[in-house]
Amino acid sequence: MATTSIMPLHTGKGRTMKRAIRDIIAYVKNPDKTDEGRLVTSYQCNGEIADAEFLLAKRQYIAATGRVRGKDDIIAYHLRQSFVPGEITPEEANRLGQELARRFTKGNHAFVVCTHIDKAHVHNHIIWNAVNLDCDRKFRNFLGSTRAVRRLSDTICIENGYSIVENPKPHSKSYNKWLGDAAKPSHRETLRIAIDRALEQKPADMDALLAELEKSGCIVERRGKHITLCAPGWKKPVRLRSLSEGYTQEDLTAVLAGAREHTPRKVTAAAPAVPKVNLLVDIQAKLQAGKGKGYERWAKVFNLKQMAQTMTYLSEHDLLDYAALAAKAAAAAERHNDLRAQIKSAEKRMEEIGTLRTHIIQYAKTRDTYVAYRKAGYSKKFLEAHREEIALHKAAKDAFDKLGLKKLPKVRDLNAAYAEVLNQKKKRNRPIIPRLSRSHQYKSSTF
Repeated sequence: MATTSIMPLHTGKGRTMKRAIRDIIAYVKNPDKTDEGRLVTSYQCNGEIADAEFLLAKRQYIAATGRVRGKDDIIAYHLRQSFVPGEITPEEANRLGQELARRFTKGNHAFVVCTHIDKAHVHNHIIWNAVNLDCDRKFRNFLGSTRAVRRLSDTICIENGYSIVENPKPHSKSYNKWLGDAAKPSHRETLRIAIDRALEQKPADMDALLAELEKSGCIVERRGKHITLCAPGWKKPVRLRSLSEGYTQEDLTAVLAGAREHTPRKVTAAAPAVPKVNLLVDIQAKLQAGKGKGYERWAKVFNLKQMAQTMTYLSEHDLLDYAALAAKAAAAAERHNDLRAQIKSAEKRMEEIGTLRTHIIQYAKTRDTYVAYRKAGYSKKFLEAHREEIALHKAAKDAFDKLGLKKLPKVRDLNAAYAEVLNQKKKRNRPIIPRLSRSHQYKSSTF
């Protein structure tokens, strides 16, 4: 299951455009959240200096079009894509994030995909430049873009065999409240659970209760009349009086004195759903969800048709013997996996060509600036005035050195190679091939 949200990024109050871009990219690239940067990928830009590239593209756009806006100017877009806990690996989530960004922007905008693994649910942060690769147009956000990106994300998840939110409903709740019991407990909820467990030890008074909380790892402090607690793994302390009814200092004192009965909160853990492949409608589950008699009649007919189609398919392909069916399904799965590996290889090669092409173009654009910087004796003043251009030039030179390039290839040759790899990918990515492969697996599961 994947949920998405899209947010335009403005400079905001008291921030320059440079700082706004740098802050958001620094947050999503946080090495503590991205496995030391291993889960950071980029398209048509260098992930290490993406902020400088985005800023340079913005300046080139202003120079080319003369269009300048105020503080409401959109400098980039931030897309979040979250997956259900335990359903997907971080590497696969990053790949789906790249595919989502590339298809939603039609490959016309540079972007960075950072997969965070610091929460129970793996989630992607995608930042794409508002200015396109040619620096002559900007991404135009449109009415219903959130719905469009959600549908595209659902399509990609279905194509790759992951679950989706079948009936999404608009809501104004936070993500944790929307998850309900499946969400990670908040700091205050964690403290309330700790107090419940401490009360089970039958402490004699408030001091004994606080001592039990300290044994459990909580940090207890007295600040004047107030008592503050901080649970293990949290940084900001919380006052006891803010834990709602039944957990304030007065309420707990009354409980310890025997003047009041304490009712602990019930914390239920949602059991993870077991993924399964099934082409039939679970009629009883749908009826319990509120479906009527008309739906029940339709579902029975639908299930009969599905079973009839399955038997027809098995008869036409001589697959009524289970051994033959299993062999056919294994061959189809192997063929599907082989095609998928070829497509991944083509995508990797396309990304390498695109990155090299971007470096060559940036190297050519910033060459005069770097020559002037060298003639100025590597002046700090000159560096401060042209920091983005010089950083791009150095990054391009480092990339050429890593690749061991003695002579730079022509952009025309790279475009031809990119088009050839893209054509090969399209041939391997014809819808009929993965659809047939998956159909064999589904038929065997139904049988």
